[in-house]
Amino acid sequence: MSEIDSNPFADPEAANPFADPSVQQARGGQQTGAGAVDDYNPFAEGNQTRPTAGATIPPPQPAQTQPAIMQPSNEPPPYTESSAQRVDTADLQKRQEELEKKAAELQRKEQEMRNMQYNERANNWPPLPKFCPVGPCFYQDFNVDIPMEFQRTVKIVYYLWLFYVIVLFLNIWASLAFFIADPDGGATFGMSIVWFVLFTPCSFICWYRPLYKAFRSDSSFNFFVFFFIFFFQFICTIIQCLGVTGYTVGIINGLTMTGYKNDGKGVSHIGVALVMIFIGLMFGILALLDFIMLVKVHKIYRSTGASFDKAKQEFSTGVMKNETVQGVAANAAQGAVKGMASQYGSNNKY
Repeated sequence: MSEIDSNPFADPEAANPFADPSVQQARGGQQTGAGAVDDYNPFAEGNQTRPTAGATIPPPQPAQTQPAIMQPSNEPPPYTESSAQRVDTADLQKRQEELEKKAAELQRKEQEMRNMQYNERANNWPPLPKFCPVGPCFYQDFNVDIPMEFQRTVKIVYYLWLFYVIVLFLNIWASLAFFIADPDGGATFGMSIVWFVLFTPCSFICWYRPLYKAFRSDSSFNFFVFFFIFFFQFICTIIQCLGVTGYTVGIINGLTMTGYKNDGKGVSHIGVALVMIFIGLMFGILALLDFIMLVKVHKIYRSTGASFDKAKQEFSTGVMKNETVQGVAANAAQGAVKGMASQYGSNNKY
């Protein structure tokens, strides 16, 4: 039976592939594993590879990978808050309140500017009662007209004007006391009334209002008007401080009242002298404040880029826009045309 199953045409050496000398040479050093190869059955149940008895399969080793983030060799120092990083909540809250206040002020100013035009604003100064037959003559609102960075300066000048009016009023009473103590003080008393009646409105119109309008519209012409008249105000205040006889009470007239009079009565008027000297010192304080504000406003004027040429241009433009000047110029032009026409007609007769 084996003879029938055998292939008569097969090569007996080629029937066994492991009979090849190269294969046998390669298998020579692996005699130990030969049993394992012979015992391997690929058609066993479950088609599972059966390892050689007694052989152990080592567990898989995890791959050695480099971490994505390098670990520092030294731990960082503990966090400490520096003085520059300390935040004062009270300071921040105070600043926030100031910003909100300024924002509300700007919003109110914009709303007021939006609701009414400049020419339509009602005059509110001086604040007179409604039953008074004379109404306010000027419109004044620092928060609306004056830029925020100049409001404090304009308010100080306004309070300086009020202080000047009060001192002029007290000067009348001191001059009256001087006139009662000395009959030669009648001229001084009369001049004190003139000072109060004349200088109270003139100082407001001639140097305070130009300063107000200068900061309101950045007007070089109004700045020059303020400097010229306010310097004259400064000189007059110095004279009032000294107290020249027959002109005003002050330090000089007050010192003359401290001694005995030449009339032989030997009467001394210490109280009147002290009042006169006090008024002289008030005028001296006014002169000092006038000088300080004059210098301060001049510095602001230099920083705004104003100039004398700009003032002349504003003056010429303002004069030409004035309705009265325009009417006078129109009448003059019409008269000149009529004169030329009449002269031309008379020449044609000949």
